[in-house]
Amino acid sequence: MKIDQSGHLDQARYIASPNYNERPQGEKVSLIVIHNISLPAGQFGGSDVESLFTNRLNCSQHESYQDLAELRVSSHFFIRRDGKIIQFVPVNKRAWHAGVSSYLGRENCNDFSVGIELEGTDDLAYEQVQYHVLVELCQALIDALPELSPEHISGHEHIAPGRKTDPGPSFDWAHFNRLLQEGLALEGQNVERVK
Repeated sequence: MKIDQSGHLDQARYIASPNYNERPQGEKVSLIVIHNISLPAGQFGGSDVESLFTNRLNCSQHESYQDLAELRVSSHFFIRRDGKIIQFVPVNKRAWHAGVSSYLGRENCNDFSVGIELEGTDDLAYEQVQYHVLVELCQALIDALPELSPEHISGHEHIAPGRKTDPGPSFDWAHFNRLLQEGLALEGQNVERVK
């Protein structure tokens, strides 16, 4: 996987979201935020997440959607249960995924982060293919964005505690970090990295 100079991932299907804007001048991406989402909650495989992120969700089709009617949100990436990736916003733009948030004393995490949504819920195990694709995506982001490092990957629950709970207790951080470290070690041995 590679991120090109326009901020697009070569292995993602691109569906443009209108819900983004420019990052503050001079702001560098230095954080990856992991989320989860499913619409309706706990149901997978439909197109409602894409519709939400592109302001086309029919909020009358499910009772749980009433609060989403005026919501304008997006994420850079969405990893489906089968491992397929959809990109909504180029990584050099500010997606609207974190909301009120703080990381290491810095407010407004949207300014300096990339948001990755996993199709899932807080309490249902994620698929192994999602972990592997997430690791590959994080490696591609770290390769493309010099301010990023494996130490600065966080859950939405960590940057908005008390307000958000995702990716939740079902996300195996130890497993993810082990896969990430193994992948970065292999990449360092086998690939000449060009910055």
